[in-house]
Amino acid sequence: FGIAAVVFAVAAATDFLDGYLARRWQITTTLGAFLDSVADKVLVTGSLLVLIEVGRAWSWAAFIIIARELAVMGLRGVAALEDHSNVPPSLWGKAKALTQFLTIGFAMVRFGSEWGPFFFDEWLMLIAVAVTLISAWDYFSRFGGALRRRTADVPRPVT
Repeated sequence: FGIAAVVFAVAAATDFLDGYLARRWQITTTLGAFLDSVADKVLVTGSLLVLIEVGRAWSWAAFIIIARELAVMGLRGVAALEDHSNVPPSLWGKAKALTQFLTIGFAMVRFGSEWGPFFFDEWLMLIAVAVTLISAWDYFSRFGGALRRRTADVPRPVT
């Protein structure tokens, strides 16, 4: 798991760094924001699935995290249909990404002894699930109105 943890840490660090640099240098694009979001979700989902397989992540926690990722991605897609509305990353979304990355990294290098009933990374997983749920609530409370529009009001994509 050592090599996997290093590769994961580099991928997670570049996720934050590329977004920071793009905003700082004002070279953000719609495609870049989309690809960054997809890469983040693939990294987290793939890592969680592997950790479940080797017994270092709970499937219920991974389900909550993955379901939130899909739900917010769907919300962003619906909001984009509504006059090209933007759903920018929130402070909770950034906190969610950070806690998930830390949790996954620590699960890969699990400390040898439990801290009470759980390993350190399992405590972090509980925190990550809580922050993930708060982040979902934050996005849906701010942008959920896009889901309540009547279908006739939403322009259809040309196919």
